[in-house]
Amino acid sequence: MPTESAVKSSLLPVDEAMKRILEGLPQKPPEAVSVLDAHGRVLAEPLRSRMTLPSQALSAMDGYAVRAIDCTKVPTNLVRVGEAAAGHPWTGKLDAGQAVRIFTGGVVPDGADAIILQEDVDATAEADGADITIREAAQAGKYIRPAGLDANKGDLLLDAGMTLSARGISLALATGNVSVICKPRPTIGVLSTGDELVRPGETPGPGQIISSNAFYLQAFIRACGGKAVDLGIARDKPGALRDAVEATNEPLDLIVTTGGASVGVHDHVVDDLGQKGSHLNFWKIAMRPGKPLIFGVLGDVPLLGLPGNPVSSAVCTLVFLQPAIAHLAGTEFTPEIFSARLGVALSENDQRQDYLRARFETSDDALPLIIPAQKQDSSMISVFANSTCLLIRPPFDPARQPGDIVTAMTIPPLL
Repeated sequence: MPTESAVKSSLLPVDEAMKRILEGLPQKPPEAVSVLDAHGRVLAEPLRSRMTLPSQALSAMDGYAVRAIDCTKVPTNLVRVGEAAAGHPWTGKLDAGQAVRIFTGGVVPDGADAIILQEDVDATAEADGADITIREAAQAGKYIRPAGLDANKGDLLLDAGMTLSARGISLALATGNVSVICKPRPTIGVLSTGDELVRPGETPGPGQIISSNAFYLQAFIRACGGKAVDLGIARDKPGALRDAVEATNEPLDLIVTTGGASVGVHDHVVDDLGQKGSHLNFWKIAMRPGKPLIFGVLGDVPLLGLPGNPVSSAVCTLVFLQPAIAHLAGTEFTPEIFSARLGVALSENDQRQDYLRARFETSDDALPLIIPAQKQDSSMISVFANSTCLLIRPPFDPARQPGDIVTAMTIPPLL
């Protein structure tokens, strides 16, 4: 295993680490998905209408279908000759002096070109043959939904790249679509490592902690459109990583581990990637928090090894895992980066790119005010949970004073 001094001299820059990760992740092809199962999926191809909607002219109101020419002067008398309700069209042809009782969604009869509202009609009876008196002049086309009002066959409904919402599913089904071509949903295995870990709901014993990192990662993966597979907890022994991965029946696109990434004798992720059939791409980067980041291949599955400290793991997740999930799905992710005015003084930075947990506040200035948390320890989940952004300081950033303009990255509310 490399010595700590050797590692320090060869820390990989954050941008280079990101480049290597994305280059090492294969992109899966688009896939056909049932519309019923496609909520939240990203369209890989445009969605087009497979039919005209509505396929026939329909009434938008309850009333009477008439010929507008018969109702230019009011009051006027017509004869009811039929009824058209939704799903029950009247199949005759309307002649002069005739009207058809019609309900919302009913097909407008052949020969009719207007709808008179039922409140503007006096009828002697609710039956065919009844005399009706029209008290409101008709306007051709009024209260009629023409065929193709919503879509014509072949029309573009939703562009590629759009996330299919519940509204989109309704539109797809209404226009005759039963499946859609979507970006793939990456399947990502999440594995915690460490003898000190117990699962949520268990009471930690002496020296033990609850395995929260893995469940943060699983929620994060789902929020980013991936499928998370819980690989459990691997204990601190050689080969445990491979054993845990081989125990799952799920075909994985990426393995994400948390813990086991440092230089201690109980940390085995790097050693396991050095075994035959696996490959270590890089280990340790010029980043704070998150220096002991690992990327490699276990068997034929890419592996991203995150640090065990909760905040280090979470910050690396925001910086590296979110773009990785997007890349696996055939898309690109661009973090929301913004400029802000610093609210406190900061000492000069060292050789590592620093991600300070912070909150931004609105101000009278055009730029938001950013306040880094006073305590930046990488074990403090409470600080990270209450942060709204990460203040990004490049390597060797000089000392900063209140009022200086700095760069920050938004932490999405659900992540």
